[in-house]
Amino acid sequence: MTIEIRRLDTSANDFSSELETLLAWESVSDKQVQTIVSDILDDVKTRGDAAVIEYSNRFDHLHVENMDQLELDQIQLEDALNTLPADQRHALLAAADRVRKYHDKQKQDSWQYTEEDGTLLGQKVTPLDRVGIYVPGGKAAYPSSVLMNAIPAHVAGVQEIIMVVPTPGGELNQLVLAAAAVAGVSKVFTIGGAQAVAALAYGTQTVPKVDKIVGPGNIFVATAKRQVFGAVGIDMIAGPSEILVVCDGKTDPDWIAMDLFSQAEHDEDAQAILISPDQDFLDQVHASIEKLLPTMARKDIIRASLSARAALIKVKDMNEACEVSNTIAPEHLELSVEDPQALLPQIRHAGAIFMGRHTSEALGDYCAGPNHVLPTSGTARFSSPLGVYDFQKRSSLIMCSPEGASELGKIASVLARGEQLEGHARSAEYRIKKIGRAHV
Repeated sequence: MTIEIRRLDTSANDFSSELETLLAWESVSDKQVQTIVSDILDDVKTRGDAAVIEYSNRFDHLHVENMDQLELDQIQLEDALNTLPADQRHALLAAADRVRKYHDKQKQDSWQYTEEDGTLLGQKVTPLDRVGIYVPGGKAAYPSSVLMNAIPAHVAGVQEIIMVVPTPGGELNQLVLAAAAVAGVSKVFTIGGAQAVAALAYGTQTVPKVDKIVGPGNIFVATAKRQVFGAVGIDMIAGPSEILVVCDGKTDPDWIAMDLFSQAEHDEDAQAILISPDQDFLDQVHASIEKLLPTMARKDIIRASLSARAALIKVKDMNEACEVSNTIAPEHLELSVEDPQALLPQIRHAGAIFMGRHTSEALGDYCAGPNHVLPTSGTARFSSPLGVYDFQKRSSLIMCSPEGASELGKIASVLARGEQLEGHARSAEYRIKKIGRAHV
């Protein structure tokens, strides 16, 4: 069966509008979903554990009577790690080590300096006290999500990491639990959906209230995170997974086809786009897609994704390819070219950049080191990958010497009176030498 993939060409008069249509996506737009989520959040906020148990039984087809049945202890996590097959254990530990080493480089330290008059200014960097990480469950298990969310928090110095993961039908994934042990997770609750987000945001009799919630989930989870923002911090509202491949036409077309599959297989809404100045190469990749798709276990999902949201885009040259890439601002960008470093200065917007023909996006999902929690739906224009900095907060330090207070007070007084805020002005003026009240 031939698969229809949208073809775009930057030389066409309607290219901009066609591209805009291709990229259009609103991850949380269903009013019915928003109403359902609001009701769940309010119920959990009011009834706590009882509501969490009720929704877990209803949505995950469980039969539990108390929260003890929805909490895992450290012994269970360690047992999961110790009983993993040797190859899985080695891969998990190796990936965790690489992720930890990369994020160690992101740690920020407090700093301060003293001006000539003795005034001290600076910044105090402090880790969050407690964070919650949401790990998807159900159709697939994501131990990599555990590593990518928990390890940066651990590196940042967060003292308590609460993990929630749904277990439909009560089925526990041992690799996910092992990842929690490796990543330093403090508590695990086998709950999911909007009820899990509510429990983390508001706290229940059993689930501790957290300061920030991170991690991807379905539309109900994304909607819940948006609605609880303000009560707690969140990382981002994640849309469907995306990949954009920019290729000069000299990479094996089978490689590129499989790279596109690697994101299309996530779900039907995932987006895979290829940009190239070589029309023959675009045709070759399309042929590779036709050839390889029947061999894929998730071929139906891939087909639906490629048919609905994929595109093969013809550009006039690699400079224009970079311009189109910046317009798209993709979650994952592959620069599958001979000299990716030469193109890098032209790239302004991308969540993660995979450079060279041998660097598949899949490596970044699991073990390269950088975080795989990335901005989607064009938000790479103003957002960054999840990192240690997301689990730290910064406090400004100001300590004025008498001389510094006097000089700054003169400036502040003028500005405050310009804003007609007398209290501000007089507060500053009291510290000005030889004006106002005496100072010690």
